[in-house]
Amino acid sequence: MLCGLVVLQPNLGGENIPAVDAKVDVLDGSEPLFKPLFQWYLEKGGCYKLAFGPKAFLVVSDPVIIRYILRENAFNFDKGVLAEILEPIMGKGLIPADLETWKPRRRAIVPAFHKAYLNAMVRMFASCTERSISKLEEMTVTGKGDGLIRMQDGLPVVDMETEFLNVALDIIGLGVFNYDFGSCTSESPVIKAGYSVLREAEHRSTFYIPYWNLPLADVVVPRQREFKAQMGVISESLDMLIEKAKAYRNEEDVETLQERDYDKIDDPSLLRFLVDSRGEDISTKQLRDDLMTMLIAGHETTAAMLSWCVFCLATNRDVERKLQEEVDRVLGDQTPTLELISQMPYLRACMAESLRMYPQPPILIRRALSDDTLPGGLSPPEGVTEFPIAKGADIFMSTWNLHRSPLLWKDPDTYRPERFTEKFQGSGAWGGFDPERSPGALYPNEIMADFAFLPFGGGARKCVGDQFALVEGSVALAMMVRKFEFRHAGKAEDVGMATGATIHTANGLKMVVKKRDTSTTSTTTATPLVGAAQGGKGKCPVQH
Repeated sequence: MLCGLVVLQPNLGGENIPAVDAKVDVLDGSEPLFKPLFQWYLEKGGCYKLAFGPKAFLVVSDPVIIRYILRENAFNFDKGVLAEILEPIMGKGLIPADLETWKPRRRAIVPAFHKAYLNAMVRMFASCTERSISKLEEMTVTGKGDGLIRMQDGLPVVDMETEFLNVALDIIGLGVFNYDFGSCTSESPVIKAGYSVLREAEHRSTFYIPYWNLPLADVVVPRQREFKAQMGVISESLDMLIEKAKAYRNEEDVETLQERDYDKIDDPSLLRFLVDSRGEDISTKQLRDDLMTMLIAGHETTAAMLSWCVFCLATNRDVERKLQEEVDRVLGDQTPTLELISQMPYLRACMAESLRMYPQPPILIRRALSDDTLPGGLSPPEGVTEFPIAKGADIFMSTWNLHRSPLLWKDPDTYRPERFTEKFQGSGAWGGFDPERSPGALYPNEIMADFAFLPFGGGARKCVGDQFALVEGSVALAMMVRKFEFRHAGKAEDVGMATGATIHTANGLKMVVKKRDTSTTSTTTATPLVGAAQGGKGKCPVQH
């Protein structure tokens, strides 16, 4: 994500930081940026300068340095370039918001993701997933249906990335603003506008000249004229939903809202919670910015997570079998609940492992608000103990490098969910990986890995919707693998990778969908989540 680099880049600071001179053709889109960033990481270490002529930024891939930026001195760093890219789309939503706006908005939104809300959402996750399952079942029976690409050996070929995008969009619509997009079966103008805005956000994140900021760009440039029109469609719809929610406002304390019986109310959405919160007399524009942020950030991220998880399962049959056994044993023919999800550790580990191998996003962005000194990290240049940086320095924290680092993970290119039960000894100031470091956590997190695993960021500005997204993905994955087996319609290598805000496929996730025969499935044999000896040993073919 390089767009918005200023023409006069400030001095990044210490001359002891290793440097890489890159050619602008690295940004030509022929391959994801994180691939060359990884090679330079192996050559230069966990902190280096990447220069494009007079422009430069820091690439950080060291958990000790990242822990400092995200947690230990978090309020000396804002979103910088990322905020500049997203402000026209998300306004002052949580992701691009400055610290003054972010603090009260986070305090307002975090309580909305309480346990009763998540319990209600799990039922909705299952209902939306069932729509997709019904579509796929019809294709396997009739060889017809919306989204069918072709038949192969008598079985339907479906782009499962698109299917997961549809499921995730329906879930965000209902869970966040009580609007049913119905995208699994239809396409409304709002859906079309939503996808257009998502593509524009991705375009801006990968295009390094911010031409859209030029005067009259939204009038003269067709792409920007279309973007402005589609933003109008979404804004008008969100404003309508907000005004409708405000018209039936029932103001109560946060504690009372959290104790509502979410089984008995017509609108359990996050918007309803925010509108009804006592003392939260916020503007329609701020609410729209919050909702737009959740629509953009919560939709494609979950779809990408599910797509890569299914990709990895299709190329690691032993892992797939273990997952199927656990789902059959625990879930059976029941509708998923939060309690049942908590009884499927291998399912949750499969989700986490897909996020390790294909992090969403692959790069986190910050900008220093004042001069600072970063710690030297795990393997600084000889004689170096710290990296001084200047105010205005743009920092790109590579989650791809962290998650694929041979210094931090055993067999990092192997899809092996069992790794999340194993302690890994750290070195120096890095504590390694220890699942006992975060007792009670439903999913692996940055605390267990001491900031070497950042599925949803970390520190003060960690994503507020992490549990929502992970439970949503777990419900959808469990229901899908209970019903179907997925096989690559061609070579796995042909899927390819492309990136913007997330890592998604370059050519779609075209899968042969086969309905499972579960008539003889045993539901009595436990599938414990144990050590590496029983884990999958396959490598995902799309790698660095």
